[in-house]
Amino acid sequence: MDNDILKKLEEQEQKIDKIYRSVEKMRKYFLWSLIIGIAFIVLPFIGLIFVIPMFLKTLNLSGFGL
Repeated sequence: MDNDILKKLEEQEQKIDKIYRSVEKMRKYFLWSLIIGIAFIVLPFIGLIFVIPMFLKTLNLSGFGL
């Protein structure tokens, strides 16, 4: 009886280890997805904050009657 219980406990431990490894891989995947998402969405907006004023300075507004 004790051997059966020990065997089942070992099997459960192995399954839990596999689940843990899988969850850690998913966590890392989501972390990198977040980092890449921020890089491709937020950083261009920050760049636009600097580019738009420079572009507006180069416009010749005298043609518009201003």
